[in-house]
Amino acid sequence: MTKKEIVKTISEKLGLTQLKTKEIVQQTFDAIVETLLEERRIELRNFGVFEVKRRKPRKARNPRTGERVDVEAKNVVTFKPGKEMEERVRNLDAGKEEPALVGAGVGGAAASGADDANGKMAKPAKK
Repeated sequence: MTKKEIVKTISEKLGLTQLKTKEIVQQTFDAIVETLLEERRIELRNFGVFEVKRRKPRKARNPRTGERVDVEAKNVVTFKPGKEMEERVRNLDAGKEEPALVGAGVGGAAASGADDANGKMAKPAKK
């Protein structure tokens, strides 16, 4: 699902214009990024936790040449899904359909959109 599809779904559900909805969605994403830059962590209840972590420098291997390379230390964003999201995703394999999270006490404006109702989310970052 793309941001454009999220905007379309939310605008249809809420009866807002796509332009206004796009502005709200973008402001939400911007607020998440700003919080990560300033506080290095943002927790959205029943959704998950985004956190900035420092990766240590390490030795790696170039898969094409097999040559050893040094990888510098860097900051990465990690995501740990909330309990409710984790359960719903786990139930996908069992063929069960869960009710939408919308209105189920999901914290923050970022988590109250169409991505919850459709059960589609970005893949969590690998640790």
